[in-house]
Amino acid sequence: MFVETVLPLGKADSGLKAADGALDIRQVAQDAALVESLGFDGLSVRDNKDDPYILSTLALQATTRLEVSTAVAIAFPRSPTVTAMTAWSLARLSGGRFTLGLGSQVKGHIERRFGMRWSAPGPWMRDYLRAVRDLWQAWQTETPVAHASEHYKINLNVPVFTPLPLENPAPKLHLAAVNPYMGQVAGELADGLCVHPVCTPHYLRTVMLPAVQRGAERAGRSLEGFAVAVAPLVATGPDEETVLRKREEIRGRIAFYGSTPAYSATFVAHGLEALAGELNTLSRAQRWTEMAALISDEVLDLYAIVAGHDDIAARIADRYVGLATRLEFSIPVASPADAERLRDIVQQIKHAAPRAD
Repeated sequence: MFVETVLPLGKADSGLKAADGALDIRQVAQDAALVESLGFDGLSVRDNKDDPYILSTLALQATTRLEVSTAVAIAFPRSPTVTAMTAWSLARLSGGRFTLGLGSQVKGHIERRFGMRWSAPGPWMRDYLRAVRDLWQAWQTETPVAHASEHYKINLNVPVFTPLPLENPAPKLHLAAVNPYMGQVAGELADGLCVHPVCTPHYLRTVMLPAVQRGAERAGRSLEGFAVAVAPLVATGPDEETVLRKREEIRGRIAFYGSTPAYSATFVAHGLEALAGELNTLSRAQRWTEMAALISDEVLDLYAIVAGHDDIAARIADRYVGLATRLEFSIPVASPADAERLRDIVQQIKHAAPRAD
């Protein structure tokens, strides 16, 4: 199992986070070096308050073996050429340790935050990934680029603006998906699937992985080496009080996810469509404080992994070893004892064996 964490790691009282809880970009290099020292295989960065490619650059320069990925960068606001070139540069900088993770984002953000015209995300993403692949192929083989699709026409690579071939492997390309159509696109064109935290093992096994397989069959390609990356909701801590506090925080996150129409399929798969509908109604009325109360303990345990530090590795492994190939989780580090405990948890998960059943 490939084990990674996400920035910010959550180093309490260390200055890692800004006053509002956001990542402090000035601490990225220091934190990436800590992540590497703790035995993690990888580090992922979000496309939230800071540019994920700048964060990736800082993390890659501060480490020697850690794989760094965007999990995920929003694709559509950036042209395929811009994204392809940025990933190409990071692959060259790192000697092949960069993974390009892309996602589509929902309609409201594309239209109202980025000021773009919305289009059906699945077909749009298929064209986007093909454009990125065509650009990489042209740069590596030093041949003309010729991409033509509904969304993009790219056929100009002037030498002065054309990147040189890589001496190391091209970036891996992972795609975020929460619905079957995007899962199929991942199977067609990506090297891996990034699974949203609201996707349970049942949903992954019965909905998403079959969609990936259909996409691979459509493209006539093998899924050997295909990555399945999960980032489960984890409530853990050194004592019961901390675990319970984290548990209630996650209850609110599940309520938020359930209120989002784009994620409703993951609730329908468990017979929870009525709950999703009620949560959506409350969110549209901006009755946020009432939503978490609708998430029962049974529903919470369906979507989250809850355990103390002594048991969390076994609980995570029980759900995902043998199903996923990459696991992302984060546990705050506030002391040398915390660091040692986290190092042990990482090793337990990395070497866990699949269940006999």
